[in-house]
Amino acid sequence: MITERPVPERAVGVTERTADAVPPKTRRDLVGLLRAYLALTKPQIVELLLVTTVPTMMVAAGGWPDLRTLAVVLIGGAMAGGAASALNCYIDRDIDQVMRRTKRRPLPANAVTPRSVLIFGLSMAVISVALMAVFTNWLATALTAGAIFYYDVVYTLWLKRRTPANTFWGGICGSAPVIIGWAAVTGSVSALGWALFAVVFFWQMPHFYALAIKYKDDYARAGVPMLPVVRSAGRVNFEIVLYTVLTVAASLVAWPLGLGLIYGITAIATGVAFLAEAVLLVRRSRAGQALKPMRLFHWSITYLTILFIAVAVDALV
Repeated sequence: MITERPVPERAVGVTERTADAVPPKTRRDLVGLLRAYLALTKPQIVELLLVTTVPTMMVAAGGWPDLRTLAVVLIGGAMAGGAASALNCYIDRDIDQVMRRTKRRPLPANAVTPRSVLIFGLSMAVISVALMAVFTNWLATALTAGAIFYYDVVYTLWLKRRTPANTFWGGICGSAPVIIGWAAVTGSVSALGWALFAVVFFWQMPHFYALAIKYKDDYARAGVPMLPVVRSAGRVNFEIVLYTVLTVAASLVAWPLGLGLIYGITAIATGVAFLAEAVLLVRRSRAGQALKPMRLFHWSITYLTILFIAVAVDALV
């Protein structure tokens, strides 16, 4: 046990020093290092991924899934998401240094070394895939490995810096936890699983476009061709509304495929509110008013959370 009470130097010999005598600065450094590694995993993103995965597993199982499978997918999924995020930080360390939003991340802040981040990310990726391989099935395992590879190699290394369609194609890996969870329970993915995948896929466009509007100058300075940087406001507005409509449509398509009235009412109510917020952002843009894109960004998170809570409740009722 680490004690806060100082030990007189004369009473402690070199051979008698233990963890109880760790200097406060050393403890602070250790805590800071642990926080840096946690930040590399982007826990808020991992949390959002798990919010969609657990309800999907519940509806796939028709109630609570096998607890061992649930625990493995939660742990393996969190590690896979954390690994992908850490490797993303390693790859993007050059542009993170020049973006106001990311310059305080562990690598730009020199809290950790690039080599240690690479080892950390690869180790977690291997462990997460191994967990899925041992305790789930080949489809869930392949989807987990594919999602990590797609996010870090296809999206981060290739698409992100080369095309304004990066958000669209990057949405594939962001939606993967839904079908990974479904596959872990059933060994396959049904039409309802794909419909829920489509909800998360289309949702990512208005969600991330709102963020890209807020940090447009950051992305421009880093040379990342996010849609608001390289296309007109009119084009961005059109895509925000289009993909919000497609998100709501996908949520309604999921209803008759195996979900009940609780989900249906929730999908309609939250979908109308989500679309109203997207339209409000577009109206502000056309009127030359302050856009407040983070309102749409935060509401989109609320929308997805409420919708998938309804999926979970529907599975239990």
